[in-house]
Amino acid sequence: MAGTPSKKRKTAGTKRRPPRGNPQRPHQPRDPRAVTKATAADWIGAARLRTLPLTITPILIGTGAALLVDNALHWVLALLCLAVAVSLQIGVNYANDYSDGIRGTDDNRVGPARLTASRKATPRAVLGVALAFFAIAAVAGLALTIRTQQWWLIAVGAACIVAAWFYTGGKRPYGYAGLGELFVFVFFGLVATVGTTWVQVQAIPQEAWFGAVAAGLLACAVLLANNLRDIDQDRASGKRTLTVLIGRRATRILFTVFVLVPFAIAIFLALFYPIAWLALLALLAALPAILIVWTYRLPSELVVALALTSLTSVAYGAFLFWAFLG
Repeated sequence: MAGTPSKKRKTAGTKRRPPRGNPQRPHQPRDPRAVTKATAADWIGAARLRTLPLTITPILIGTGAALLVDNALHWVLALLCLAVAVSLQIGVNYANDYSDGIRGTDDNRVGPARLTASRKATPRAVLGVALAFFAIAAVAGLALTIRTQQWWLIAVGAACIVAAWFYTGGKRPYGYAGLGELFVFVFFGLVATVGTTWVQVQAIPQEAWFGAVAAGLLACAVLLANNLRDIDQDRASGKRTLTVLIGRRATRILFTVFVLVPFAIAIFLALFYPIAWLALLALLAALPAILIVWTYRLPSELVVALALTSLTSVAYGAFLFWAFLG
């Protein structure tokens, strides 16, 4: 009939849903058979081994500061602190892989492909590994608590795990609001270093605080290098990191400050602990990292800067430990 509307005609009120994930990524049909299953190397790579030296630095500095109070090396407590730090770092790396992957943030990565985004592993499997490492950190932390009888450490450990998850997890991750560097400074700098000193000697000398600031700034520098590499992808996918908010030039300046301030701290400490002068040798890795950040042409070059900054951090921590030990 002439006045009958076609059944195939769409209603005027129908709304199109906005696409999810990275808006720069073209829509292409996926053939599940074209994706290979994750290998052991893929799972190890997802742990982001380049970031693990950052977990060693606060343990070295915190243990060295503890030796200033008590000449005895509490190596069991130090190893438990290291187990907590390493497990948390690996856990947060897998948690980021999961959270960024399901959001589509990692769809067009510059660096190594992630397990979730590449579909080499199911989101559930990646989440399970993340939770397993968080559990390991919790067990090691509980052992520290029982050994030291400092029961309030349970609350600190819980806060660390919560902060690790909500970096990119949850409905409003703080890593998507420019707060990643702040939390990294607090937990991978102040809490990790000062906490390591406290659990060993139940005291916190001022050297621990100086070292904690240095460790935290170097950890923040690594995060800045990572986010500078991913700035275009993050901006396109709505991930508002500090780098996205302040731009490339300001990020370069901030990275330089974060890397060099720890060496100013080392010079100050060297006035009282002469071996701390050797910490300046870590500039052999730090200065090339700064140069790359200022002159890079391809985002992939920042992977080298990230690795050099991590190496700077652990070398710096080792020299401060030696200085306090001497």
